[in-house]
Amino acid sequence: MISTPVIDVDHLNLSYGDFHAVKDLSFQVRRGELYALLGTNGAGKTSALEAIEGHRAATSGSVRVFGRSPRDRRAVRPRMGIMLQESGFSPDLTVRETVRLIGKLTRRGDTVDRVLGVVDLTHKAGTKVSQLSGGEKRRLDFATAVYGAPELIFLDEPTTGLDIRSRDALWDAVDRLREDGSTIVLTTHYLEEAQQRADRIGLMHQGTFRREGTVSELTRTLPATVRFSLPAPAPALPLPATRESDGTFLVQTFQLQKDLHTLLGWAHDNALDLRELQAGPTRLDDVFRAISSE
Repeated sequence: MISTPVIDVDHLNLSYGDFHAVKDLSFQVRRGELYALLGTNGAGKTSALEAIEGHRAATSGSVRVFGRSPRDRRAVRPRMGIMLQESGFSPDLTVRETVRLIGKLTRRGDTVDRVLGVVDLTHKAGTKVSQLSGGEKRRLDFATAVYGAPELIFLDEPTTGLDIRSRDALWDAVDRLREDGSTIVLTTHYLEEAQQRADRIGLMHQGTFRREGTVSELTRTLPATVRFSLPAPAPALPLPATRESDGTFLVQTFQLQKDLHTLLGWAHDNALDLRELQAGPTRLDDVFRAISSE
């Protein structure tokens, strides 16, 4: 039997007056996966997430979280952790008081000391929020979202303002949460994080889904590329290529291995050095640019 999805969005529409922010959006998030919801500026992803988190009612369509309406806060909210871009904690509370307060509000079982240890804020437990650095506030945001290891966690730009060590520690904590069964919904402008970590990705543009799938499925929608430069003069290339403004050649192909073999064989036969040779599949940011221009 296929388990009920943790999130089920069906033909969701959200309008603000005459502005149609989300248009007929449908997707599901499966239990235990890391799903990245990405989009161009103004794509509607924030509005969609607000509906999923229960902060905004749908204009039409439906949203179900754990099989229930997210507006049923008593049933859904204790099972959900949310890391917003800016949480707006009281500046006069200490770090410990802030985490304890959120823990009581969510009604999830945990200990403040454990959570502070996860985000390396134990030494800041008695410090007021107003005295934290930007990166420390971001770690506090994460701490309050994962208090009690909720079944579903929303991470909105989780690594903004973090140094490399803090960023690595955050993702290590996310990995442990996933090992324990948590489902993660990620939004980020760091596309490399989504490419490295997401099981599936939904790409939004102008209120609708333009692409959805694994990284491999998304990048296969565009050709792979081979770039190189040649000494002059050189014989005719064995493959169609375009000459870039910097003088390098660009080959675009859906048969990377075959065409790269052809190109390398041609270079060997003609005793040519393919300088600055680069070959690889399309990256997620290339797919992102493609939908932005549609």
